[in-house]
Amino acid sequence: MSQDFGWSKKEVGVVLSSFFWGYCLTQVVGGHLGDRIGGEKVIVLSASAWGLLTATTPLLARLGGAHLLVLTSSRVLTGLLQGVYFPALTSLLSQKVRERERAFTYSAVGAGSQVGTLVTGGVGSLLLDRYGWQSVFYFSGGLTLLWAYYVYRYLLSEKALLTALSVLAQGLPVAHRTRVPWRRLFRKPSVWAVVLAQLCSACSFFVLLCWLPAFFSETFPGSKGWVFNVVPWLVAIPAGLLSGLLSDHLISRGYRTITVRKLMQVMGLGLSGVFALCLGHTSSFCKSVAFASASIGLQTFNHSGISVNIQDLAPSCAGFLFGVANTAGALAGVVGVCLGGYLIEVTGSWTSLFHLVAAISHVGLCAFLLFGQAQRVDLSPAHEDL
Repeated sequence: MSQDFGWSKKEVGVVLSSFFWGYCLTQVVGGHLGDRIGGEKVIVLSASAWGLLTATTPLLARLGGAHLLVLTSSRVLTGLLQGVYFPALTSLLSQKVRERERAFTYSAVGAGSQVGTLVTGGVGSLLLDRYGWQSVFYFSGGLTLLWAYYVYRYLLSEKALLTALSVLAQGLPVAHRTRVPWRRLFRKPSVWAVVLAQLCSACSFFVLLCWLPAFFSETFPGSKGWVFNVVPWLVAIPAGLLSGLLSDHLISRGYRTITVRKLMQVMGLGLSGVFALCLGHTSSFCKSVAFASASIGLQTFNHSGISVNIQDLAPSCAGFLFGVANTAGALAGVVGVCLGGYLIEVTGSWTSLFHLVAAISHVGLCAFLLFGQAQRVDLSPAHEDL
């Protein structure tokens, strides 16, 4: 695409980063809407919109001569639409899934997303080589629209979807629980602990996501790209499912919920940070792939820890609270990626980047281990589940 339009590296960077700014802005809105009208409705409506926008992006890019402005605006809008997905999903699971089943359900959905990413990335690479960049947008957008239609066709009624559209158009509440207990939530150390842990988790993930391909390309220039671009994400799928099964099994056996959540975070933030640290201290390609796979795979344990802990704390407004935490995480991720690049340039070593990832991960882990709880905090003092 950049070659077609003659963009510089700076202009490419503007287009790539524009998605994340849009993604940051609708996390809280998506969660609040999920709490009010139902997460499944928010997911279907947003997926339909971003799928259509993605599929028509190549056509929009050809309208007029302002290619950079059109593509940047398109990516910002795509980020706005995709930003509601995980908060709405959190709201949906908190309302529909029992506590002892939440971890596996959330992990399974996360694994499904990773499968979709692998399929889109793998097929997209082939399409890019054979048919050009436009075909990638057509395929990705079409696949999203097909998924949204399947969810609508088999999981939603036309009446429910029309009601949701009417509510969005009129801006009217459809549930009695429309007020979020801001003061009650943010007076609790457990809420701040899970927000900080989510921030650190998202930041470390974004840093690895953005810099691992460059690390492998520069450190091992003769290596095959599909190995380090695919293997870690293949490992993440069974790792995520395993974490969900283990978490729910331990809770069903009588272990305290918060004990299980903290154990998952020891793996998801603690051990994954250790393996990220190992990446900066090996010169072997095979070991580097193994360490990267272990770090990415163990990060999926966060789904069974802090992600579902948000549902433990505030099931009535879990979407809103996840939106707050994920907004902070997305913004921290942007800062972390920039800081990582600065450290690499100043020190001339990739080791500093992986030290940064490990430090961020362990800060989040310490906060959650010290202050994390699983008792509900969205109830009035007279009704709190102590």
